[in-house]
Amino acid sequence: MTKIIIFLLLTAGMVAVSWRSFADPLKHGFFRFFAFESLFVLILLNVDHWFVDPFSPVHITSWCLLLASLLLAIHGFSLLFEVGKPKDDFEDTTVLVRTGAYKYIRHPLYSSLLIGSWGVFLKDPSQLATALALAASAFLFLTARVEEVENLRKFGQEYESYMKTTKMFVPFVF
Repeated sequence: MTKIIIFLLLTAGMVAVSWRSFADPLKHGFFRFFAFESLFVLILLNVDHWFVDPFSPVHITSWCLLLASLLLAIHGFSLLFEVGKPKDDFEDTTVLVRTGAYKYIRHPLYSSLLIGSWGVFLKDPSQLATALALAASAFLFLTARVEEVENLRKFGQEYESYMKTTKMFVPFVF
């Protein structure tokens, strides 16, 4: 029952953040909502296994992924605020960020969520956890693709050339 209440509260928070996007699936917030929902369910599914056999190789790998995810998120957010010069919220940057992680990948925050999703998955791999991690990954990919269209509209040629010199999620790879 507690997990259901937590899920409903998290969902209510995401609805509050994303409600304007529901009317337009061509906005990145639409797919981001479903990415977070998949991640919420995955976390709640696996939370009871986070500290079972904590020094097994799979759990050590999981903790490394979760730590990398956290560090990348902190780094990405700090750059958005410091360099991106947001107007109202952190997503409404006025300057295209091209330093730090953004020098190599266009979506460090979504990359962080991808890494975190698979870190959570490794806490208790199962068929359902696999489906949820894959769903989160797919929704994050769709979120990034839609956001790139938005960024092309916003930053124009500058973003187009940026896309040619960076990868989406993984430096030098993808």
